[in-house]
This record gives sequence, structure tokens and C-alpha cells, in this order.
Amino acid sequence: MAEDKKTIDAAAVEGMDANGDGHISVEEMEMHLEFKRKALEDADAQRDAIRKMAWFSLIGLLIYPIGIAVTSLLGLDTAAELIADIAPTYFASIAVLVSAFFGADALKKR
Repeated sequence: MAEDKKTIDAAAVEGMDANGDGHISVEEMEMHLEFKRKALEDADAQRDAIRKMAWFSLIGLLIYPIGIAVTSLLGLDTAAELIADIAPTYFASIAVLVSAFFGADALKKR
């Protein structure tokens, strides 16, 4: 009867019987819960990284035109022209980067 308190029928919870004996021991249950906890932590860290990347990209997109204006106001017209010349490439690459991350995340959730 003590054995019944320490194990769970393997049919009740699929994929948790690590040693294949037909019963899920307390150790197997704890191991499964630890794996689930780690998976949740990893998913949370990934969401945080994507959020930081999106904010960093947004701030970069807002600061870029300010950089052009500042260089122009400082009399560095050549620098302002050079920065303005690469602006379309910068904005397009940031947009592709952000959309790729969000697109991959949406596909992963399917």
C-alpha cells in the first residue's frame, strides 16, 4: 500500500515514465516538472529577448533621423549626406530583422 502512494499509473500521464516500468515514481514526476519549469523559463527568456530587440530597434529607428539632423546642424554636411544615403538600407534591414523574429515566433507557436 505504501507503493501506491509513491507511484502514479503511467496510463494517466503519457511520456513521464522514464524507465519504462509502467509506473511513474516521485523522482520521475519531479524530473518531468523540472523539465517543464525549465521550458517555461526558456520561453520567458526568449520573449524578453524579443521584446528588448524590438525596443532597441524602435529606438534606433527614432534616433537615426535625429542623428542626421544633428550632423547637419553641426555643419557636417558630408556626414549628414552619407548617413542619409544609407538610411533606406538601415530602415529596411531593421524591418526585416524584426519581422523575421516575430514571424519565426508565430510559426513556432503553430
